[in-house]
Parts: sequence; structure tokens; C-alpha cells
Amino acid sequence: MEAPPDNDVLWARALHFQHHDGSPALQGVSLGVREGEILAVSGPRGSGKTTLLRCLSGLVKPQDGEVWFNSVPVHTMGPLSRERLRRDRFGWIDPTPVLVPELNAWENAALPLMLRGTGRRRAKTAALEWLDRLDVGDKARRRPHELRQAERQRVCIARALAVAPAVLFADEPTAPLHRADRAQVLRTLTTAARSHGITVLLATHEAQTAALADRAVALLDGRRVRTVHLPPLAETTVATGAAGSAGSAGSAGSAGTEGRAACSLSA
Repeated sequence: MEAPPDNDVLWARALHFQHHDGSPALQGVSLGVREGEILAVSGPRGSGKTTLLRCLSGLVKPQDGEVWFNSVPVHTMGPLSRERLRRDRFGWIDPTPVLVPELNAWENAALPLMLRGTGRRRAKTAALEWLDRLDVGDKARRRPHELRQAERQRVCIARALAVAPAVLFADEPTAPLHRADRAQVLRTLTTAARSHGITVLLATHEAQTAALADRAVALLDGRRVRTVHLPPLAETTVATGAAGSAGSAGSAGSAGTEGRAACSLSA
């Protein structure tokens, strides 16, 4: 078993993963992530981005391949060890907000800190700071059902950042937000990561989001690729409409693959 490079906080080699129905999600993906780097994992929906983040974070074990965190083999850990690793060193942001309904906003944001053993007062201070930075500080005492979905997602982002994780896994973190809000939230997230030295893996299907990262890798059908060209949504819609009106089955099939224009497999 070959040890990863010393300057990579996360390192994966030849990851393979299949869904329960037998369909491949990852097919030999390898990558390294440097400490403090913001890495975008880009590609259309269904390309394997979420599965890759889940394997790298220890949420699931790959069926084959290796995952290392700070030279520790995550792929050989048992479920409890991986759970402790996620609790103590990692942060996670889902594409849809998941909060404890019985807790208010600041309690939700502070919960991971308190699970780590941080005192309630200190955890509350950290949670309120991040809620303020994400423009939901005035909603700190409201329960999730009293918040709009976009506000709930900001609470989830505050919760992930409040623990100052070594690695933050962000799976389409601004999906529930209006387009006007996305840039501000992403700037807050990336600025916080750089100022606190947090390594970020950012899964996205949007070129504008990927452009905020230090580096990007692209996935397509569970494999790393060199190029994935995705035209803007408006162009895809027009192309799809034109294909439908023309009645061409071949054109419709081409437009149905998320507007993919070109791709090439990496070496």
C-alpha cells in the first residue's frame, strides 16, 4: 500500500463504487487535495460528484480503492472511527437544509461544537458569529419551521463553518438559494475557508461556482475527464426546444444529456 504525498491533506486512488442497483457511480477516480486548497468537483448531475465526496469524507466506503486523510488510511477504518473522524475533523453541507426541528437556529449551528465537548456559552458565541456573517443573525432564536428554505440553508452553512473543520465537504451548498444570494454566500464561504486555512471540496454543476475555486476537477459518468463543456441554461433550453420542434430523435437525445458539448477522458 503506497502512502500518499506529504503535501496532500486528502488523497484518493482508483476509487470504485456501485449503487445498490449495480450501476457504477465511480470508476477508478484518483485525486489529491492540498491543505488549505479550495477544490471544485464539477460535472453534470449524475456524474458521481456526491458519491466522491461521500467516499472521501468516510460517509461510505468505496468498494475498491484507497482514501487517505493526513496520511491516515480512511478506507481501512471501521464505522465508529470514521464517525469520529467526521465529527472531529470534517464539516459537511448538503444541497438541501437538514436541521433538528426542536432546536432554534443558533442551537442547530452550535450543535456539532457541543457534541465535540465545547461549552454551551462558547459554542453559542461561535454559532452567532457565523449566523451574523451569513445574514441570518436576526433569526437566531427561530425554529426551522419559522425560516424560509434559503435561511435554513444559511444556518446549515454556519453550522459547518462554526466548528472550523480541517476539511469542509460542500455538496451543491447554494442549491436552495436564489441566484442573487448565491454569490454572496459563496464569497463568505470561500473567504472564511481561506482566512481559517480550511480545505474545501465543492461539488457543483455550475461553471460560475467552480470558477471561485483554486482548482477544479471534472467528472463524467463516474470518471475523471479533462474537459466538460456545459452551455448556459438558456442555451440548453433553446436547443432542447428546437430539437423538439424539429422532431429529430437524435437531436433530442443530444440535448437531453444536460447540454454536454464535449468531453475527453483523462489519462
